[in-house]
Amino acid sequence: MSPDRWRQLMGHWGASGDDAEFEKLVAAYSESHRHYHSTQHITSCLNQFDEVADQAQYPKEVEAALWYHDAIYKTRSSTNERDSAHWASRYLESIGASPDQCHRVHRHILATKHTGEPLTGDTAIVVDVDVSILGAEPATYSVYQEAIRKEYRWVPEFLYRRKRIEILQAFLGRATLYETESFRHRYEEQARENLRREIEELRSHGQ
Repeated sequence: MSPDRWRQLMGHWGASGDDAEFEKLVAAYSESHRHYHSTQHITSCLNQFDEVADQAQYPKEVEAALWYHDAIYKTRSSTNERDSAHWASRYLESIGASPDQCHRVHRHILATKHTGEPLTGDTAIVVDVDVSILGAEPATYSVYQEAIRKEYRWVPEFLYRRKRIEILQAFLGRATLYETESFRHRYEEQARENLRREIEELRSHGQ
């Protein structure tokens, strides 16, 4: 999470000198309970987006959504995406973003709840970037697995395994894991291998 990148993004709305909001975001993503949904996750998402930015209709809005999409992250809450979306849209409104811009960013962030509904356009890019980790090389994916378990360390092992398997199977049950052609081409096959392997590991640990 680079302050220079933040200033450049905010300059799109004429607020390039506002470092206070950047510091609030860094503080949020640096909370001690975050092992995956951290500053590193946002940096990775921004790097992923850089590779497909030319596919976005409103790239600055997509980037803003990525900065904010996990700003609120509490593992016992079911409203993280909504709360993060509200934070983003309130701030963008305060620096002069139009209602349409705020609405689109809000919608992008809500979609990172990953309900499986078909997505298109810039929203699809945001969601695909967010779950690009699923298609990482096995060693990187294993680190991700461990980090997610640490974030949910308060969940009993048997219950974590059951719920995690349900989530992974829901992903596998989709016709495609990625909405955009570029992400499907790059990550779909590896992501399905990773998900199947994790399910097998979770099941074997429960025996």
